[in-house]
Amino acid sequence: MNNKQKYKGIIVPAVTPLTKNLKLDHRAIEKMFHYFHKNHVMPFINGTTGESTSLPFSLKKEYIIAASKLKSNRDVLYAGISANCLEESVTLAKIGFDNGVDAVAATLPSYYNLSDYQMLTYFEQLANQVPGPVIIYNIPVTTRMSIPLTIIDELSAHENIIGTKDSERSDERLNESLILWAEREDFCHFLGWAPKSAKALMNGSDGLVPSTGNICPHIYDELYKAVKSGDHDKALELQKLSDIMGDVYQKGKLLGESLWALKVCMQELGLCNEFVMPPLYPLADEERNKILKHLRHTLEKENLLINNGTNV
Repeated sequence: MNNKQKYKGIIVPAVTPLTKNLKLDHRAIEKMFHYFHKNHVMPFINGTTGESTSLPFSLKKEYIIAASKLKSNRDVLYAGISANCLEESVTLAKIGFDNGVDAVAATLPSYYNLSDYQMLTYFEQLANQVPGPVIIYNIPVTTRMSIPLTIIDELSAHENIIGTKDSERSDERLNESLILWAEREDFCHFLGWAPKSAKALMNGSDGLVPSTGNICPHIYDELYKAVKSGDHDKALELQKLSDIMGDVYQKGKLLGESLWALKVCMQELGLCNEFVMPPLYPLADEERNKILKHLRHTLEKENLLINNGTNV
């Protein structure tokens, strides 16, 4: 089966837009998805950028149903199912596939340190029980564990496991991953490490999962197209722009702080409110003002005009 005909390109790990009383903001979802559609990128909901570990199960389900109703014919919809309870992940996956999700992504459970055998067995059990395509999501910054490439490669033979999303910041691991899977037609590699986006695509990665795509998805759409057309110089210029935009909300911040800062930027662009789910909380007004000043300066300097889901 050639999975790379379907599972490829730019997948934006969407934030979870919330109202002031921490309910799902359906109007904001519509704005975000319109923005994604206009810029030819695919949505990934209930992931790390979506604060998934802090969301009630009912809200995750609600997000899946809302996203599926906005899915166009050309969309590929991805949903996270990560949980510390296997049964919860399986249940959420079934809800997803019943509502138009095309593939689900799962990290390791994050409470216990696991042996290689336990990692392998966990994903085998998950894939055996989930009625659709599964992506193995490696993100040591949250799980505190790195899934060995040998384990992922062994799991890649499972009929339900169609790819991996890797957010580990390791050049060596990226190089080894592409040696293993760049030429595999039945197994996909997606990179969730934005500073290496151009390098990954130029060396055979199938796609990117950049959180900065929430505010400027066109950068990654253009980067992907530049690599596919062989214009590596343009791709490297777009990589620089990606780095500049990422710094607006990430530089000097913990992951949880950066998720709030990302929503501050999105609120400025008219996409969603800045509310985050506990245990994440807003920083001081002084920090908000610094972020907005940095964003406005960067948009002006780079001649980027983004407004309420319209293209640049």
